[in-house]
Amino acid sequence: MEPGQRTGYRDIAAALRTEITSGVYPPASLLPPESQLATRYGASRSLVNRALGLLAAQGLVRPQQGRGTIVTWLPPMLHSAARYSQATRERDGARGAFDSEVKALGLEPRHEIAVERAEPPAHIADALGLTAGEACLVRRRRLLASGIPVRINASWVPLTIAGDTVLEDPAPNITGGIKSALAELGHRQTAAWERIIPSRLPSDAEAALLEISPERTVTDILHVGRTADGRVVEVTTTVTPAHYLTVEYDIPLS
Repeated sequence: MEPGQRTGYRDIAAALRTEITSGVYPPASLLPPESQLATRYGASRSLVNRALGLLAAQGLVRPQQGRGTIVTWLPPMLHSAARYSQATRERDGARGAFDSEVKALGLEPRHEIAVERAEPPAHIADALGLTAGEACLVRRRRLLASGIPVRINASWVPLTIAGDTVLEDPAPNITGGIKSALAELGHRQTAAWERIIPSRLPSDAEAALLEISPERTVTDILHVGRTADGRVVEVTTTVTPAHYLTVEYDIPLS
């Protein structure tokens, strides 16, 4: 599209989408003001605003009061079994799978962590083999890529394993993340299973933490890690905007 060409809002959105996904406007950057975009495309500001609304509905941008329109598109983050390997989790000193994935995309990972001792929900207590009312350690994390919230996690570990250990530190420098820390404590995980539940609307709290509109759908991931003797030592719940998740599994066939 040539500057000054009069066009429709879908054409404006398509041109901006191409510039966003090609890196002209990288993640967490600001798009030009609507007035500049209107001049560039020879369109009215209302038409540009409609185009930006379409991009926002697709999860590529987000308006932020006082700043402008922020690019929230991220390159695909593949969710596969390979992400949990020790080599991937600890690559280049990464603090877990998410850290490694974000660094591999050339983005800057950030972890906002809160730790507490709490009674887990019933289904998590059952998975961990805890009795009713028994507390465990929970590490809650908001995970960001170059300032863009991507996931909110909660990892639950029995206190008999995690109590008074590095896992109670809200800001440890643990290469490889929780799984590597548990291995160092003598609880190396050898297997895990996951349940992925797609496409529900977020709660108000989730929408606020992920900085998405209440109309954007999210995906839930339940991850359960076991040691060689079959003991469950970690249950992690994840909520992520659905448009940030691409799932791939290698399925052996007999």
